[in-house]
Amino acid sequence: HVQLVESGGGLVQPGGSLRLSCTASGYANAMGWFRQAPGKEREGIAAILTSSGSTFYADSVKGRFTISQDISKHAAYLQMNSLKLEDTAVYFCAATTLVRYPSLVARSYNYWGRGTQVTVS
Repeated sequence: HVQLVESGGGLVQPGGSLRLSCTASGYANAMGWFRQAPGKEREGIAAILTSSGSTFYADSVKGRFTISQDISKHAAYLQMNSLKLEDTAVYFCAATTLVRYPSLVARSYNYWGRGTQVTVS
């Protein structure tokens, strides 16, 4: 069982930056970041494959967000730049031992953090 703890959310002005962190209690094949805004479905936005560092992004964040990892710490990070009002959401970290690719599909992940609020206003 892998436990995940996110940190780094908060309030930021449009155009600003935030960095989210996620620390896992053990190894996962891949880690991803998802977000869910009020009244909307959970959206996969970035994922990274632990073994290779390969990444994958949703079009909505490509060029603005960067996912990275520190394998020694079982950690994943999401650097968010040029934040927009529509980036406001609860952001979730996820880890998977089910698949071996950087998926943006929620059902690919079997471990989830509790989420951290990001508000752009």
